[in-house]
Amino acid sequence: MKFLALIPARYASSRFPGKPLTDILGKPMIQHVYERAAAIFEDCYVATDDERIAQAVTKFGGRAVMTSDTHRSGTDRCREALDRVEKETGKTFDVTVNIQGDEPFLDPEQLRQLCACFLDASTDIATLVKPFSKQENIFNPNSPKVVLSTDGYALYFSRSVIPYLRGMENPEKWQAKHRYFKHIGLYAYRSEVLRAITALPPGMLEQAESLEQLRWLENGYRVKAAVTDKENYAVDTPEDLERICELYGRKTVR
Repeated sequence: MKFLALIPARYASSRFPGKPLTDILGKPMIQHVYERAAAIFEDCYVATDDERIAQAVTKFGGRAVMTSDTHRSGTDRCREALDRVEKETGKTFDVTVNIQGDEPFLDPEQLRQLCACFLDASTDIATLVKPFSKQENIFNPNSPKVVLSTDGYALYFSRSVIPYLRGMENPEKWQAKHRYFKHIGLYAYRSEVLRAITALPPGMLEQAESLEQLRWLENGYRVKAAVTDKENYAVDTPEDLERICELYGRKTVR
């Protein structure tokens, strides 16, 4: 099975402009992500709409593919990048992996878990979930929840707490009674599925919860979820970057 790893990266960001190029220990953040992905995948590209990012990737020896600046999501950007890479290289890829460009300390083992999901022929799309720790707030709407079938497929994603524990009056005790899963935003798609889902209009559920993965479920695609015990730390703001580097015992160069 042939995998294509893509790392969508935008320069524009209201909270952290130029985020992919921010310096961590002498390397731009996008390089940290790329090197971890390239250790797993033979075919790895940064998909960007900005020449500054493309030039930085080329400078450290990586590969970049230019895409439109009008994409609404990383999924849409990956679809264009897949088409471009296949056209430019003459290769055909069975699975396209969408790797977040703002997680510089991504654990490569999670990428292996995504790939292993496709050993199941029923898998259309793969993603990761992680059990909430006791210290985490399951009621935070910015941390999407997911419920799984007995064979590991996503039944539903929500910003609300799912399932609701009827009969338990104190929600603070819910985690002691049920294992809640949060969604980790890594995806892999069979390439023909990626092309199909990006051609679909936004669904009712997606618009209600502002979660694009609900469009896929609403249209009957099967999303396999691998369970990870490793935490993922995304950089959304400069403060996030400092906090994450401290967690890993590191400091930014500047």
